[in-house]
Amino acid sequence: MTFEPNTHMTMQRIKELTEIPSPSGHTEQIIQTIQDQLEKKGIPTRKNHKGGLLITLEGKNKQAHRMLTAHVDTLGAMVKEIKTDGRLRLSLIGGFRFNAIEGEYCLIETAEGQKFSGTILMHQTSVHVYQNAGTAERNTANIEVRIDAKVRSAEEVRKLGIEVGDFVSFDPRTEIIDDAFIKSRHLDDKASVAILLQTIEKIHDEKIELPYTTHFLISNNEEIGYGGNSNIPSETVEYLAVDMGALGDGQQSDEYTVSICAKDGSGPYHYGLRKHLIGLAKKESIDYKVDIYPFYASDASAAIQAGHDLVHGLIGPGIDASHAYERTHAESLYHTEKLVRAYLLSEMVK
Repeated sequence: MTFEPNTHMTMQRIKELTEIPSPSGHTEQIIQTIQDQLEKKGIPTRKNHKGGLLITLEGKNKQAHRMLTAHVDTLGAMVKEIKTDGRLRLSLIGGFRFNAIEGEYCLIETAEGQKFSGTILMHQTSVHVYQNAGTAERNTANIEVRIDAKVRSAEEVRKLGIEVGDFVSFDPRTEIIDDAFIKSRHLDDKASVAILLQTIEKIHDEKIELPYTTHFLISNNEEIGYGGNSNIPSETVEYLAVDMGALGDGQQSDEYTVSICAKDGSGPYHYGLRKHLIGLAKKESIDYKVDIYPFYASDASAAIQAGHDLVHGLIGPGIDASHAYERTHAESLYHTEKLVRAYLLSEMVK
């Protein structure tokens, strides 16, 4: 039997994580926060050179290891150009479209740590001025940041300390509705990070012995392709990425089940591990959907592409409107967390 998840606590953990800005390339604060929380409970951690966080829980079998990962880095942007009128042009971090962030509040952080709020807008926003406000292309040339400061020139912006290369993060606008739905930016993949953290703490607090020594990586470069491709101990046999299930036309996944990925843009995941996960779901009455994500890759596929000899898999909660203003349900979080815990207590794939 698996140890039961507490979705109320998981959702509160997600909210706490989403409120810490962590665009890919600038994740130091959130990694340090997680490290402090775990070490306060007596759970040892270490950072890799890329800035990700590694946690190891010893198991009964110390020769064959497992690794699970979830990524804490998110979509974001950098200042590409300071315009002559005091507005900012953006360079996007991660795979999304400008229309997904039009009208969003944002935070610009300078190299010295100063923070300025702003709004991401079309240059041609005002319908009273621009006849093409609705039809103009949403692109680097037209989307800009309006800084909440009295600036009318590039010189005045630079006097604030803002410069090209400064990170821009998006307001998550996290809301929990009746302990059922949670909607927010960056549920990809902070929902899965919360699931792993809740599980790690439960194993530690209740002194649960895992069948295999298990490593957990809170990765910080997944959105740009190389978060979980290193720091994998040589004893590792199985590698499971916990990341979002993508919803939309042609997809089976939904917001109420755990999604088990058969194939994504990188190719098929390990067939034996997929069948093992499905078997666990059936045995433990876990609601699941098997799915294929055509435009997707994970930390597990990055590990395979880096040349690691592993059995690799991918599961996660179903997330609606991925890489935009996302939403999922407590039931999906519950079933994902329950499958993670069932997997950790199970025997390895033969």
